[in-house]
Amino acid sequence: MLEQLHVKDLALIEDVWLDFSAGMTVMTGETGAGKTALVGALKLLVGERADSSAVRSGAAEALVEGMFKDAGTEVLVKRRVGADGRSRCVIDDEMASVSALGERIGPLVDLHGQHDHQALLRPATHVGYLDRWIGETAVAALSVYRTALDGYRGAVERLAELEEASRSAASELDRLTLMVDDIARVDPRAGEDSELEAGLPALLHAERLAEAAGAVAAELRGEGGALDRLAVARAQLERVSDIDPKLDEMTDSLRQAEALVDDIGSTARMYRDAVDHDPERVERAQARLGALSALKKRYGPTLDDVLDARSRAEAVIAVAGGAGGALDDARADVERARLTLVDAAENLDGVRRDGAEAFCAVLRDETSQLGMAGAEFGVAIERRSFDSWTADGPSRVEISYGASAMQPLRPLSRIASGGEVSRVMLALKCALRGADDVSTLVFDEIDAGIGGATAHSVGIKLAELAQTHQVVAITHLAQVAAFADTHLVVRKVAIGNDVRTVVELVEGDERVRELARMLSGDDSEASMTHARAVLEKSRKGD
Repeated sequence: MLEQLHVKDLALIEDVWLDFSAGMTVMTGETGAGKTALVGALKLLVGERADSSAVRSGAAEALVEGMFKDAGTEVLVKRRVGADGRSRCVIDDEMASVSALGERIGPLVDLHGQHDHQALLRPATHVGYLDRWIGETAVAALSVYRTALDGYRGAVERLAELEEASRSAASELDRLTLMVDDIARVDPRAGEDSELEAGLPALLHAERLAEAAGAVAAELRGEGGALDRLAVARAQLERVSDIDPKLDEMTDSLRQAEALVDDIGSTARMYRDAVDHDPERVERAQARLGALSALKKRYGPTLDDVLDARSRAEAVIAVAGGAGGALDDARADVERARLTLVDAAENLDGVRRDGAEAFCAVLRDETSQLGMAGAEFGVAIERRSFDSWTADGPSRVEISYGASAMQPLRPLSRIASGGEVSRVMLALKCALRGADDVSTLVFDEIDAGIGGATAHSVGIKLAELAQTHQVVAITHLAQVAAFADTHLVVRKVAIGNDVRTVVELVEGDERVRELARMLSGDDSEASMTHARAVLEKSRKGD
């Protein structure tokens, strides 16, 4: 939900702060007052393209900030558009790309205008409306279909890889066989080079190591060595320990020192005895390292790369040797996956066909309440060629429309006027209000081209939507504006030689005066009486 909007230096807006709440908010005002600029500010926050010409004359940049609440968490987003065309985005004090802004905020706000954002005019979006209205049954069927489609495409890809490998094997077999034989002669194992490199210094300096360990053993356990001297020191203390028991602790420490020195001396002696002085072992280790280095130079750079190269080559050779069986298995996998996909596609189309008539009935009911009595709807589900199946399904789904039962159903994009499309979109939003995840709906002059009782019906529908969504509507019709929970008036004011856009919250008599202006163009007593009547009628919901 949009909680706050700050717009600075955009079009004629110098600096405007707006607070929004749940329910229905309308923006009204004379044509050219700046309502479109406010919609443009919202478009910037949902990731739409920035236009440097929208920056207020004389300003270095335009700034739009929005505070949204999503699942109980507040999200602050900022969009700066420079007069030089550069654009910067920030989400919760962290720099972000325009696409990231669209991914984060776009799903929270749905913008609809008379001429743009008309998803109904794009047949590719129709299947989503139908599935969302059907609900869990369609969601489950679509999930099964997509899993089957992924499985089929994966099987086809594996078959193509095997066929390519088979073709490659025919020309590469000799080279790969030589590679495998070359590596097999050395027969390396993972990590072997590191082990040899770590152990080679000990082999090269075995005599020095043995001498050092022997000297340590002699100094510690030899005659007159550290162990003997510790024993003498301990004996000295033991002879007088009966005089002062305090010396017992020192005596125990000397015993522990003797044990430690004895253990170190024994370990040093065993190390000396275990040192291998074999020159041939050194040569073998150096030769082995040389052979491994040669392999790494040819197939590396690392030994793991060498082993991977051997595994890949062996796999290709295996395919070449048993290509017929492997290819037959892969082709069988493709056929099984195709049959599974066809079954899932039939089920998905069936679910959609079963729900289509009830979906159309709901649209007929909703549009009849919007002054479109007699309007007819249909859903065409036409199977595409197998190779053209998409993640949305195997068939092309399109909503068709007729202004009356006497007219043939045709695609919405070819028949409906702008006003009709707007009302169909509003009817669709009402039909989907229980299944729509979008929290904020923005309608930009969705009531264009209508008036009277139809405008009142549009107001009722917007108010119904406002019970489950935050609704922001820009309107020229008092019959619609009267249903708002919050009424904002957008005005142009002259400041010296300059003109600025300001936005004011109107309540009480000020709101009645604005409704009167919208109805009659003035605030005469007769107009004010008419406005009060319209407002009272909206409150009754008649």
